[in-house]
Amino acid sequence: MKKIGITGQNGFVGRHLYNTLGLFPEDFQRIDFQKEYFEDEQKLDQFVAQCDVIVHLAAMNRHESEQFIYETNVGLAQKLVDSLSRTGSKAHVMISSSTQEERDNLYGRSKKEGRQALANWANENGGKITGLIIPNVFGAFGKPFYNSFIATFCHQLTHGETPNIANDGEVKLIYVQELVEIIINEIKEDNSKAEYFVEPTATKKVSEVLALLNDYKTKYFDGGEIPVINDSFEHNLFNTYRSYIDYKNHYPVKFTQHTDTRGAFVEVIRLGIGGQCSFSTTVQGITRGNHYHTRKIERFAVIKGKALIQLRKIDTDEVLDFYLDGTEPAYVDMPIWYTHNIKNIGEEDLYTIFWINEAFNPENADTYFLEV
Repeated sequence: MKKIGITGQNGFVGRHLYNTLGLFPEDFQRIDFQKEYFEDEQKLDQFVAQCDVIVHLAAMNRHESEQFIYETNVGLAQKLVDSLSRTGSKAHVMISSSTQEERDNLYGRSKKEGRQALANWANENGGKITGLIIPNVFGAFGKPFYNSFIATFCHQLTHGETPNIANDGEVKLIYVQELVEIIINEIKEDNSKAEYFVEPTATKKVSEVLALLNDYKTKYFDGGEIPVINDSFEHNLFNTYRSYIDYKNHYPVKFTQHTDTRGAFVEVIRLGIGGQCSFSTTVQGITRGNHYHTRKIERFAVIKGKALIQLRKIDTDEVLDFYLDGTEPAYVDMPIWYTHNIKNIGEEDLYTIFWINEAFNPENADTYFLEV
């Protein structure tokens, strides 16, 4: 079992990496890191001394002063180098750099110099280095106006704002979970690579991305329809978009009922994508679920009885409670990385329709059990 520490553990990429490593407790032990350690040599040294692998993600991306960004990023890398030297560490150190190394700007220089400082330490002290040179990263829970234009656009389109394109250039992109898989593979291989150029998994014009996101807003956010998804990039972009929805205020969404003398007709889901639709009955007092997914798109639709649907993002304590009643049929969609359940809180059987975008495969279930 390898002991893994992540500087920038609570940042965008760091949190995804931390949570994904947690899915493999037999392979990895996570050593917790707090940003305050950089201001306390003793605590930083204690952290470094415990780690077999350190993934250095802590960095500043944006600030009104480019000089401040430069000094901060170079300074963080140097503090890590100093701690590695003090502790006599032989750790495998991985550092995230950027394709902006090629550009003549202070941010790119700061990333390159930080990578080179750690490479020099590895060469002089028998350590290992993996210098990840990474294209633009997008994914769920990125910080708008900071991490990427996709994070900004998703936030705006789910909060009543209108995105604007400043420069409609082509952007090389990688989904955060794809990057995490690369990092984990490099941890397992345990080889030194002072320069490792991470290949983008998509290249898109900004306007192409915005067109897709506008389609998701119209069809999914406003109309409840699961849109056509043509490839893995669009799947990842759609899950990214969904993560920015204000679930507290958006769900549950009530269905439109068409009634006449025969009874009522309700359209449960309109699809531009396939998937699997299931039906369940749940007896009084029973809870189903208490698990989460990292890629699946899922809808719970209550058509009879009373239900409590609960959601909790796995690294937070806040529980979202949604009360649904079959007399007013409604649905809640399950976001990725949120553990969820459904409980019959009524006095009769609960009838629920479940839709998920892929048929269940026990060998690749993407289902991780965790109490809400």
